[in-house]
Amino acid sequence: MSGTMRILTSIVVIAIVAVALGVFLIRGPGPLDFAGGTKVALADYRAGKPTGVPAKLEKASLVERGEYLAKAADCMVCHTKPGEEDYSGGLAFKLPFGTLYSTNITPDKDTGIGNYSDQDFLNAVQHGKRNDGARLYPAMPYTSYTFMTDEDVLAVKAYLFSLPAVRAKAPDNTLSFPFNQRWAMTFWSAVFNPDTRFAPDTSKSPEWNRGAYLAEALAHCGECHTPRNLGFALDNRKKFTGAITAGWRAFNISSDKATGLGNWSDADLISYLSLGHAPGHGSASGPMGEAVDHSFSQFAPEDISSIVAYLRSVPPQPSPDLPATTAPVAPASHKDGVTADARGKKVFASACASCHGWSGESPVSPMATLTGTWAVNDPTATNVAQIVISGTRRHTPDGALSMPAFGNAYTDDEIAAVANYVTARFGAKGSKLTAKDVAELREQTAE
Repeated sequence: MSGTMRILTSIVVIAIVAVALGVFLIRGPGPLDFAGGTKVALADYRAGKPTGVPAKLEKASLVERGEYLAKAADCMVCHTKPGEEDYSGGLAFKLPFGTLYSTNITPDKDTGIGNYSDQDFLNAVQHGKRNDGARLYPAMPYTSYTFMTDEDVLAVKAYLFSLPAVRAKAPDNTLSFPFNQRWAMTFWSAVFNPDTRFAPDTSKSPEWNRGAYLAEALAHCGECHTPRNLGFALDNRKKFTGAITAGWRAFNISSDKATGLGNWSDADLISYLSLGHAPGHGSASGPMGEAVDHSFSQFAPEDISSIVAYLRSVPPQPSPDLPATTAPVAPASHKDGVTADARGKKVFASACASCHGWSGESPVSPMATLTGTWAVNDPTATNVAQIVISGTRRHTPDGALSMPAFGNAYTDDEIAAVANYVTARFGAKGSKLTAKDVAELREQTAE
């Protein structure tokens, strides 16, 4: 080999090593790597069946099983625009570089998935590839669904194909360059989609494995609760430490005792997932409220317990920007306590106090109590502002109160003022939102 060839070969090898090292550093560990146990193929696991449906549905029809799994995967929420037919698509996802719209997944042959074969559907759900060969954007969480078994994916397909076909074409995406280049998703998927099915961990209990499958594959909890890396993929080095998703803050759900779930009791966690409310911890709103209403509340009790067992095992990682403890109950009289923002107090008095109370403990419903919630203890006030703008539309439990949206009733400046007042009075540290901040939050959730 000539000297020139040796130099060129060395450059190529160095470049390959550098790219590989870069990919490794960016990609990081997988979602279950923290467990460290011995993984086996599902067919070789002898301690039960962690995939599929709960025991009571094992003998149900394929469509019935698919319905349970589709709800567990929360398909309807992302593929349904408010006011339109279920699963007909068109829901907008606001991103820093444009807007994506969810697709129609009813069995309509022209605008939906009616022409998808079983393999086409597997390719879409597990590999992020449409039946025309084009790549899906990872707003569709196929990097989590890739852990689903073929059996479960095809059960979901059977359920979707049992629904009425709806003719509804999604609006065109409005992504800016270079994010509008779908072909680039081929390389993104090669790096960030593990493209592997769930493998049980023999060192863990059957309940833990069931919880892992539900939380990581179907419910795809990490898609909202895990921060993103430089490549916009999940950074599992910071697994479940919280992130901003669709303009809302998904809080820390690691086992950290200060800012995560470490000090929640099992009963608290079960109540929050099943009903969207846990005494002393507040109520689910925004995307989490939707996940509870349309997904978690439909889970069998043993599946909720399995998720709780799994969450308990996720290593604790703190959220440094949150206080170590939430604030206590505020004074009962509006004359006492923090009055950091007179404008905010005026808005609170006219629109909020009758339901939430001046102490933060609601005189109307425990679900409206503010004391102890992370939303009012978050110094960014992201979720407080979003709840004021958008309200909450809860469907479970029976009799749950919904909060009206005040986004059209108050200006950005007034919403910033009331958010700053609420976090100062009921939280550990007051926020400093501006009208510009609120305008940006509005933009992230606008239809």
